[in-house]
Amino acid sequence: MIKKIKELEKLSRLLDPGMDQRDKWNSEVLEYSNSFINKLDTAKAFFYSEKNGKDLYNLDIEEEATGLTSLLDSTTKNIDEVGINPASGGHMGYIPGGGLYPSALGDYIAAVNNKYAGVFFAAPGAVRLENMLIRWMCRLMGYSENATGNLTSGGSIANLIALVTARESHNIKARYFDKSVIYLSEQAHHSILKAIRIAGLSEAPIRYIPLDEKLRLSANELEKTILEDKEKGLIPFFINASFGTTNTGSIDPIDSIAAIAKKHKLWFHVDAAYGGFFKLVKELSSKFEGIQKADSITLDPHKTLFLPFGTGTILIKNKEIVLKAYQYLADYMQDTVDADEEISPADISIEQTKHFRGMRLWLPLKLFGLKPFRASLEEKIYLTRYFYNEIKKVKGFEVGPEPELSVAIFRYVPKDKDAYYFNKKLIQAIQKDGRIFLSSTNINEVFWIRIAVVSFRTHLVQIELLLDIIKENVNIILTERN
Repeated sequence: MIKKIKELEKLSRLLDPGMDQRDKWNSEVLEYSNSFINKLDTAKAFFYSEKNGKDLYNLDIEEEATGLTSLLDSTTKNIDEVGINPASGGHMGYIPGGGLYPSALGDYIAAVNNKYAGVFFAAPGAVRLENMLIRWMCRLMGYSENATGNLTSGGSIANLIALVTARESHNIKARYFDKSVIYLSEQAHHSILKAIRIAGLSEAPIRYIPLDEKLRLSANELEKTILEDKEKGLIPFFINASFGTTNTGSIDPIDSIAAIAKKHKLWFHVDAAYGGFFKLVKELSSKFEGIQKADSITLDPHKTLFLPFGTGTILIKNKEIVLKAYQYLADYMQDTVDADEEISPADISIEQTKHFRGMRLWLPLKLFGLKPFRASLEEKIYLTRYFYNEIKKVKGFEVGPEPELSVAIFRYVPKDKDAYYFNKKLIQAIQKDGRIFLSSTNINEVFWIRIAVVSFRTHLVQIELLLDIIKENVNIILTERN
């Protein structure tokens, strides 16, 4: 048996390479990374490809090792140069993850030390770091010391945690699901609907509250609907409002909705995944009035703190409620109980095992400080306003509501009124060009083109280029139609 163990050990030790091998790999990965970043100014924001990365199948998992050089070459050809390039300043189609370079360093550190940041006993420093970040975000939103939260993989898990916490807080049992009413706007993010299903609330009545002229949830219609449901013997229990809808960037009237929620004793959740960190911009302070009254808030650092995808946050106003909903103790974890000086992330989350996400957030915030984040967010607001004003000047274009944050919608209305066909052609032409990536949406059965100015690499030069591309392609389409 000893002979067998030593034979296996010899192969097993290949998994723990020495310094020379690590230095070689580090050098190759750093060269790849620098090359990728250095080419971003000229690289496309969207790559059309017939193969769409199919050559990756030639590198399926096998018994024998493959050299890093060929793997990085395949990464460039089959991943980086296919589809959307979210690292590009020309990505203005969806709400992108930013990919700050220090975040990559933070992930590297977290992967090397591999701290288990789910339980305080296992990694006290890692848990303290993440809870320190949570407390900073709580202060930013105006929450008291009794609030808590969790770094999640994104807004979807954050919204799910909020909904389940609300369900447990209101003691909603299965026999009441078909009477427990949930209130949303038509612009609520689809992750809320997914959360409703996963939380077992598919039978719950969902009320879509009408929007006002600025595509915001109408507070008057909300209270009217709640009163009607109470008269029917139903149980209103959950309101979702948006601080910056993904679709249009609209901000629901937070303070008015908070007053309604308090009056009728409903859980009030604010999905601020996209818009929440605009709280750093002093000019927008008034728009956040009342957000501290929400029972829960979703924030996404991978949106407006420009972090890589996979970095969300849920804040809960009352830590006792979320602990009641999620805290469990396995027999084999009994050693951890007496050591807790901080709330363990696993006690307030769906996740037990989790990535040490805090490093990717803490490192850039500390290395840069808050000033450049504030400036970048303010810049995105002004860039969006600039685009909105400039596109209005172009003959044939109409725009949606004035942007409240950094998303705007617009469309071309040709003389023959076949606007759907024209704008479909226009968005396809912009995407095929690839230098700038935009997306489209439908609002009240009207086809609109969206611009979302969120990337920290998006500056005036990209907006000017976009305006030129739009004008150029409008002329091409008009010529083809004549």
